[in-house]
Amino acid sequence: MLKVAKFGGSSMANAGQFAKIKAIIESDPSRMVVVVSAAGKSFKEDHKVTDLLYLCHAHIRYGVSAEPIWEQVRQKYLAIREECGLSTDIESAMDAIWNKMQNGIDEDELVSRGEYLAARLMADYLGFEFLDAANWLTFRFDGEIDTALSYEKLVKLADGKKVVIPGFYGAMPDGRVKTLTRGGSDVTGALAAAALGADVYENWTDVSGILMADPRIVKSPKQIFKATYGELRELSYIGAQVLHERAVFPVREKGIPLNIRNTNEPDNPGTMILESIADDESDRKGFITGLAGKKGFTAITVSKVGLTSTPGYLRSLLEVLNNHGVSVSYLPNGIDSVSLVVESSKINATLYSILGEMQKTLRPDNINVTEHLAIVAAVGRRMAFRKGVAGRLFGALGAGGINIRMITQAPDELSIIVGVEEKDFEDAVKVLYSSFAEED
Repeated sequence: MLKVAKFGGSSMANAGQFAKIKAIIESDPSRMVVVVSAAGKSFKEDHKVTDLLYLCHAHIRYGVSAEPIWEQVRQKYLAIREECGLSTDIESAMDAIWNKMQNGIDEDELVSRGEYLAARLMADYLGFEFLDAANWLTFRFDGEIDTALSYEKLVKLADGKKVVIPGFYGAMPDGRVKTLTRGGSDVTGALAAAALGADVYENWTDVSGILMADPRIVKSPKQIFKATYGELRELSYIGAQVLHERAVFPVREKGIPLNIRNTNEPDNPGTMILESIADDESDRKGFITGLAGKKGFTAITVSKVGLTSTPGYLRSLLEVLNNHGVSVSYLPNGIDSVSLVVESSKINATLYSILGEMQKTLRPDNINVTEHLAIVAAVGRRMAFRKGVAGRLFGALGAGGINIRMITQAPDELSIIVGVEEKDFEDAVKVLYSSFAEED
């Protein structure tokens, strides 16, 4: 049994959090590979190390002294070392970083040092070997990860050892440090799990898995204990704050379960993400796995008699949006009309140009624009082929006084998506949660 355990910034924030991680690792000997983020916030007014390092680089770029900000980074890591009783010589490493900062250090290298220093300390604390991500996570010159080469390198370097790996960065073919996007430590952890053929990839954070609804809208929503990768992808796409697709793909491709856990509540089993789940009595009885949604959509509805029987008409519509760099989020349609639902922020600047081009090239009978829409989706593998689920959902919204402006459902019936006015968004989520989740 091999588990790869990734710990986020909140789990790495201070010596107290380090102690929690040590207890978690020592409680299960199969947790042999640990991936860590840079130290996060210890309290509300505190700063994430990565944010401080980005700020340092901005100061350097504009010729402003970064010393006060860099000192905050130094003191955070020195405090962790002292309080954990460690002997790691991070002063030399930090002095080397500071010297490079005086000579125009590359931004990627500078911001990656938060993870580098954190991993050095954690390796010492756990008694594990430090394995620099730059030694195995390899980018091609086009900036994409060379997955095959990276996997090959890690297998050779780890080779049954207990290791701590810094997340968020790797190296270009010429040795230059290159970072992933923010949240990249999740990707590093997933890649490590996939490379080593882990039995489970654990992602430890400050929440006990995924909740059935946004706790800012629904008071104390239930926890999702099991979900499929398909459901996770749907929830993430629609607006739930879960792992990025890039952090999921490597383990999903290898059929490795993903377990989202809480460092501050280690006895909670969290949410287990699997490729498929048997539909048995041990699982939840409800139809809905989770609810998600977000505001900020605009629908362009194009009407023309015989539209659906006109070859190439839909393609022409999509080409107009493509010409303006706008992608379509949803595409509900009728016999003589089609609605192109897009994120408002991506179309506001070019809306009238798009409408003009559609009118000129496609000559529709009518074009109507509906703004200030919100999307709400009910996601669940149990909904497929179950009679009455959609009717019950629409009935609940109607009884709650919510006006539905759009309806769409994929053939696999993994999600039912409705568009409502932004002012009704929170109420729609609450109505659906009380109608479906509270039945269990």
